[in-house]
Amino acid sequence: MLKKLKKILFPVVKFAFDTYHSKERTFTYEDITVEISSEVFPPHFTISTKILLNYIKPLNLLGKKVLELGCGSGIISLYAASKGANVTATDINQIAIRALKEASKKNEIPVKVVYSNLFENISEETFDYVIINPPYYPKTPQNDKERAWFCGEDFEYFKNLFAQLSNHLAINTWMILSEDCEIEHIKQLASNEQLHMELIFEKSVVKEKNYIFSIQKLS
Repeated sequence: MLKKLKKILFPVVKFAFDTYHSKERTFTYEDITVEISSEVFPPHFTISTKILLNYIKPLNLLGKKVLELGCGSGIISLYAASKGANVTATDINQIAIRALKEASKKNEIPVKVVYSNLFENISEETFDYVIINPPYYPKTPQNDKERAWFCGEDFEYFKNLFAQLSNHLAINTWMILSEDCEIEHIKQLASNEQLHMELIFEKSVVKEKNYIFSIQKLS
């Protein structure tokens, strides 16, 4: 019942997000500040970004190679880099790319920023961590802003992701999902590409469960 209610309320919530983010906003975590354009996924009221930030907070990332696939605001990439990681951040949104490059300079935290549709412009280099906060609502996005929310009517985002991911898997390949999305269907799409999603962390915020999955090849 709660899940159905959330789906009904989603257009209202998204309208509130869009209204709040109709002008540029700032977001700060651990003294790292980023400017959030109205065209970029907002971390202010969304739960997933904060869960991932808090999840990596206790990790020793010194010297580790980290890839954030679809970085949005870039706050996760900047925070990981502030902990000594060598970070590559990608996004398909050029506005997000430009903003993160500027934030990297302003915060004096080096991050390699790459415009890329999934792994399209990522070399064959390997990573210790791959972090993914994906779009998961099944609707066709009409622009780059909507690609942060919608994965396509037929879950095209996940089909493309899993098809490419096998060649770029890290020991720690993590993806966060909400109970609001079709998790079992996404798991099946992963399995179709010989990948397994294992639950490694669960957190409820305002009665919404969020899950971090580790993705590995099926044995």
